[in-house]
Amino acid sequence: MSRGPLPLGDAPRATAEVDVVVVGMGCAGAAAAYEAARSGASVAVLDGAGGPGGASAVSGGELYLGGGTEVQRACGYDDDPDAMFAYLSAALGPHPDEAKLRLYCDESVEHFRWFQALGVDFKPSLYDGVSWLPPTDDGLMWLGENAWPFTEIAKPAPRGHRPATAGHGGWLMMERLTAAVEGSGATVSANTRADALLVDGDGRVAGVVARRFGEDVGFRARRGVVLATGGFADDAAMVADHVPALVGHRAVSAGRDDGTGIRLGLSAGGTTRRLGSAQVALSVVPALACRGMLVDGLGQRFVNEDVYPGRFSQAAVLHRPGPWFTLVDERGWEEVPPAERWGVQPRAVAATLAELEAALGLPAGALEDTVARYNRDAARGVDLLHHKDPRWLRPLEPPYAVIDATAGFDPDGRKADGTGVSGFTLGGLRTGVDGEVIDADGCPVPGLYAAGRATSGIHGEGYVSGTSLGDGTFIGRRAGLAVARG
Repeated sequence: MSRGPLPLGDAPRATAEVDVVVVGMGCAGAAAAYEAARSGASVAVLDGAGGPGGASAVSGGELYLGGGTEVQRACGYDDDPDAMFAYLSAALGPHPDEAKLRLYCDESVEHFRWFQALGVDFKPSLYDGVSWLPPTDDGLMWLGENAWPFTEIAKPAPRGHRPATAGHGGWLMMERLTAAVEGSGATVSANTRADALLVDGDGRVAGVVARRFGEDVGFRARRGVVLATGGFADDAAMVADHVPALVGHRAVSAGRDDGTGIRLGLSAGGTTRRLGSAQVALSVVPALACRGMLVDGLGQRFVNEDVYPGRFSQAAVLHRPGPWFTLVDERGWEEVPPAERWGVQPRAVAATLAELEAALGLPAGALEDTVARYNRDAARGVDLLHHKDPRWLRPLEPPYAVIDATAGFDPDGRKADGTGVSGFTLGGLRTGVDGEVIDADGCPVPGLYAAGRATSGIHGEGYVSGTSLGDGTFIGRRAGLAVARG
């Protein structure tokens, strides 16, 4: 548990002294350290784990970038910052941080090129399906931009940029970022957990006290400190206090998102924003759902299934009674290759909907009514209730299969456990566009910056894949530049 802040004079005697201390070596901390060092500052990076990467390294690796990147143009899409801003304002809302979001969209092409310069390559091809994580190495994917209601808000363009590797790509992004940090001259201290901030006589954050192998180690920061320690999904008490919707579910993290950076920032006078916001992921295979329908524990459909899967997950877990089911027919099931079904198996298969209702404990007639309405509209080529794209719309025919989302995924053939729901926190320290931590009067806390999931970032109550890595590195870069200026 973090302490502090402590007077600078109380720092341990064996104190290292540098210009900038960065706490955390995920994507946000790496970006901050790299830019600060590249600006000529001496930089020390502290990470509580045995090596760099954090949650970023085990992520899917999607980066939400747009505005007209070379990959978008190569795939035939003419995007611009205004369309990107319009989509994200709606998808990340209500009430995203508009100042950060506007800047992020306006400078997205430059940010894309920054990744390229670090050696993060993106194949100029599009994965034109719906998935949490494409099985291919295509460099571009849709993340809900081509689904209602967003098709009426902005011209659709795919903006999910993926490092050139199949499956999870976070490791590749972090490999390149780590190499850049090490090449910049910054020093990285693993197994060094920040415990308290140091403040000088003027109240300016001037360093960090950390624990390394059971001993206190002091790091003096002449220009300032950047907090980039991740969110708080692994801290049961904070989750229960602020996002009870995540209680009992699996955390999407590397096991160290314990709120340390948030508590350190608060100890120095910082404030928070959106602590109650979270992203949840329901164990639904999007390729199956869009070929059929999602229904809740009352057998009712509630969303257009071709949306970004995080959106239908939030619609289900936060707003509808569970359990939640995917209903498909035989044709829909067979159209999805076995390797792309993520190990899910039907909970029930039947020739009639009445049999499924009985097997699942749904109200009698509920599925029959839901499917009858769906099929009637699908036969006319229009989803009047939820506006699913006609590409995925057709009447469902027996036999039917139902997959229970609470059973979870089992892509590796192991026994699935848990609730079928996982998530992470979106709220954190309130920061400005340069990562400066903001106090209760709306003023920057002198010498203190933050980036990544330790902050509230660009988000409101919504989320889209790639916005954590994208926003974390973008604001991390700006924080590194700002703290290096002192």
